[in-house]
Amino acid sequence: MTKALIVGGGVAGPVAAMALQRAGIDSTVYERYPRAATDIGAFLTFAVNGMDALRAIDANTVVTGLGFPTPTLVFRSGTGKVLGAIPLGGSLADGTVTHTIKRAELYGALQDEATRRGVAVEYGRTFVSAEPLPGGRVRALFADGSMADGDLLIGADGIRSAVRQVIDPGAPKPRSLPVLNVGGYVPSGQVSVPVEPGTFEMMFGKRCFFAYTLNGNGEIWWFANPPRRQQPTAEEVDAITDAQWRSELRDLLSVDNSPATAIIEATPGEIRAWPTLDLPEVPVWHRDSMIVIGDAAHATSPASGQGASMAIEDAVILAKCLRDQPDTATACSVYETLRRTRVQRIVAAGAKSSNSKAVGPVGRVIRDAMLPMFLRKMAKGGDKSAAVMFDHHIDWDAAISVR
Repeated sequence: MTKALIVGGGVAGPVAAMALQRAGIDSTVYERYPRAATDIGAFLTFAVNGMDALRAIDANTVVTGLGFPTPTLVFRSGTGKVLGAIPLGGSLADGTVTHTIKRAELYGALQDEATRRGVAVEYGRTFVSAEPLPGGRVRALFADGSMADGDLLIGADGIRSAVRQVIDPGAPKPRSLPVLNVGGYVPSGQVSVPVEPGTFEMMFGKRCFFAYTLNGNGEIWWFANPPRRQQPTAEEVDAITDAQWRSELRDLLSVDNSPATAIIEATPGEIRAWPTLDLPEVPVWHRDSMIVIGDAAHATSPASGQGASMAIEDAVILAKCLRDQPDTATACSVYETLRRTRVQRIVAAGAKSSNSKAVGPVGRVIRDAMLPMFLRKMAKGGDKSAAVMFDHHIDWDAAISVR
C-alpha cells in the first residue's frame, strides 16, 4: 500500500494523514469546506487519552496554547447543592490534563500541522461516491466531476458520512437524543461567577442542564441542554431565533439557584443551537478498500467528552495496523477488532449521560440521590469505566498483533 485517500479534514482526517506518513504511506485529505471555519461557536472537551494519542505521532504540541485546562468537574443540583466533584481524566506523566478547546481552532491547528509536514490537504472537494478498481484499488468521485485513485479510501467525514453510505447503503442513520445543545461565551468582567479557572460547573437544573467554566483570561464558556423528547431537524433548530432561545433558556433556568440566567443575558451576539445525535452501532466499517473512522463509524454524544479523542485514537491505530499487517484487508479487520468494543462502550456512556439530563421530576429525585455516591466512587478511583476511558495509551513503536 502506498496511497490513501482521506475524506474529511476535521479531527480524524489530518491525524490519520500524519500517522500514515509516519508509517511510510502517502495520503491526500479532501475537505468539502473552504477552510476550518465551521462550528465557530462550538467548543469541546479534549481528554488526556486524545493528548496521549497525539503524542504517539509527535503531534501533541499542535494543541499547545489552544483552549485552557479543565481538569475538574463539579456537579450541582438546581438548588445549588454540591452533588460531588471528580477529576476529568486525571493527568499524563508530565502533568498534562484535559483541556477545553474551540472546535474550529482544533480543526485548523491539525490541518496546519498536516500541511506543515507535507500532507496534501485539498479544500472545497465534496465526496459523492466511490468505485472499486482492479488490483484492490479504489476511485473517489467528487461533486466537481474530479476523481482520485488510491489503495484505500478512509472516511473521516463525520456523523453524516457519505463514505459510510457507500460502504453500506443500509447503514443506520444518526440517532436523536432527548436534549439539544446551545452555548456561548461571555467576555471577562461581565458576570461574577463562584468558580476558579480549571473547574467545569455542571448543574442538573430542575428543567434544564447547564454548565460553565472560566477561562484563565476571565471569559466564561457555557452550554445548556434544553430537553426535547421529539428531536427537531437541523433546519427546525436553525429557524429558532436568538430572542426565542433567550426567552426559553430564561424560563427553563430561572427556577434554579445558579448564575445561568445572568450568564445567558450577558452573552453577546446571536445564540444558536444544534441537535444532539449519536451512532450507537455501525455494523459495517470496511468493504472493498474503504473504511470509516471517527464519528463516521461511532459518533458519541458531546456528553461523553470523548468525540475528538476517539477520532484521534482511531486514526493512529489504523495507521499502525496498515504498517504492521500483511495486506489492507487484514489491517482493516484487525483495526475493527481492536476498536469496536471500546468505542461502542463510550458511545453508550455518552447516551446514558445525555438521557439523564432529560429525566422527569421522579427521575430527577432518584438521580440526584444516587449521583453523590457514584461521584465519590469515581473520585476515589473505584469506577473502572473512567479508567477504561481515560487510561488508554498508544505506543507507536509496539507492533500491532491480535491473539
